[in-house]
Amino acid sequence: MPRAGLTPQAVVREAATLADEVGHDRLTLAAVAGRLGVALPSLYKHVKGVDALHQKLAALAVGELAEEMTRAVAGRAGRDALHAVAVAWRDYGRRHPGRYAAAQQVPDPDDPEHVVAGQRALDAIYAILRGYGLTGDDAVDAARIFRSAVHGFVTLEAVNGFGIPRGIDRSFDQLVAALDTAYRDWRS
Repeated sequence: MPRAGLTPQAVVREAATLADEVGHDRLTLAAVAGRLGVALPSLYKHVKGVDALHQKLAALAVGELAEEMTRAVAGRAGRDALHAVAVAWRDYGRRHPGRYAAAQQVPDPDDPEHVVAGQRALDAIYAILRGYGLTGDDAVDAARIFRSAVHGFVTLEAVNGFGIPRGIDRSFDQLVAALDTAYRDWRS
């Protein structure tokens, strides 16, 4: 019999917390069951397996990140919006490293929640890019550049990959300034 109060959502939330503590790559059903105080087989009443757990965690993380990006871009335009969304992205990665890793998974087309969350995150970036006059294929390319640049920075920062003694925040601001310049000078 399932533990009272244990739901698929509660399992995924606990998995998210655990992923942030131990790393997305070390997240197992056994570890989640231990944290919840249930036997491993009990989890199968709430999640189909480790792949399904990782999928649901990815959907949760993308949804959270999309919410933060959408909130950050509200009422802003141009470089201010670009900077706000980049900072929201970076801050999310710092606060939730395990969830952040999960959020890098391409939305599963069979998971409507994940698809909607992914589209919301992309829409936040597209809203900024429209302000630069970038739409269609140009917006796709520009969004990929944004994601690659900010994700690369967040990933390197997470592993202490910046060894030169210079302020990391200043370098991040320069990255956003470079993206702003690239978008303003975009040539189709």
